[in-house]
Amino acid sequence: MKIALDAMGGDNAPGVNVEGALLAVAEYDDISVELIGDSDVLLKRLKAVKRYDEKRITVRHASEVVDMDEATSQALRKKKDSSIRVAVDMVKKGEAAAVVSAGHSGVAMATALTVLKKAPGVDRPAIAVLMPTVKGRFLLIDAGANVDCKPDNLLQFALMGSAYFKAVYGIEEPKVSLMSIGEEDTKGNELTKEVFKLLKTANINFTGNIEGKDVFTGLADVVVCDGFIGNTILKVSEGLAEAIMKMLKAEISGRFASKLGYLMMKPAIKGFKRRTDYDESGGAPLLGINGTCIICHGRSTSKAIKNALKVANQLATVNINKIISDEIAMSHKHMREQHIAEG
Repeated sequence: MKIALDAMGGDNAPGVNVEGALLAVAEYDDISVELIGDSDVLLKRLKAVKRYDEKRITVRHASEVVDMDEATSQALRKKKDSSIRVAVDMVKKGEAAAVVSAGHSGVAMATALTVLKKAPGVDRPAIAVLMPTVKGRFLLIDAGANVDCKPDNLLQFALMGSAYFKAVYGIEEPKVSLMSIGEEDTKGNELTKEVFKLLKTANINFTGNIEGKDVFTGLADVVVCDGFIGNTILKVSEGLAEAIMKMLKAEISGRFASKLGYLMMKPAIKGFKRRTDYDESGGAPLLGINGTCIICHGRSTSKAIKNALKVANQLATVNINKIISDEIAMSHKHMREQHIAEG
């Protein structure tokens, strides 16, 4: 399966993108990658590699690059030959099964939505991010695509998240929770109270509200919130994980006894770092569009890009957005039948 990679996107582009593509092709037999960007630069980097499969890693020229601080509207209007636009156009034309980008996230989302359009039945696409728990992982949705939301939007986020978990992890009834300031259905703002009522009648395994202190305990498979709250949770979690590692290093380096203890705890510390490391998940899918789009952190490493390509391949294979559209249609039918039954 061919994946279009925005090779010029990201803080460390194009180096990490080329390296990530090489790692993905070496590890996964069913992935091929087309690097989109300045062909002279990309081919020069590839030629520096002693050996790679030229049939599975190809290059397509794009004459423009979207800067990380560029206005989204300006990039959409003026840079029609940017690496992200060319990559998304490939998906639209059926020349690639998915697109991966570590570039300007706002432009990547807007381009995907403008070119690929929304999947049938979807009002607003959402970013879904996998995060670790003490028991495994949960899906946070929305993680930043929609700051201001209506109750129906969060209902669809719940349906999308549930469909994702079913398709990717084979869990028939994922536990879906609503992010709020208390477990009781009377807690929260007007938005969450209205959403709670909708989720209670939806055709999903809704387990009620969940508080911030419980999201990492494994009580929920899917945590639903608007993009403002979701992005705040995501950024605070990333910062906390980095801060904990830095504090541990400071304590270890300052004491001889701590250094000895570190040698014994090193495997556990490495395991903790691996579970909280963004590189392991690679990127976040933009769910609810007519195609597969994976948005990566601007600071992505080659390992993160490799894993993002893996996720893109997996979601394109199962046709996740077709599954989402079907789930939303089934939910609408279920709610109509309930309404009729209630008189």
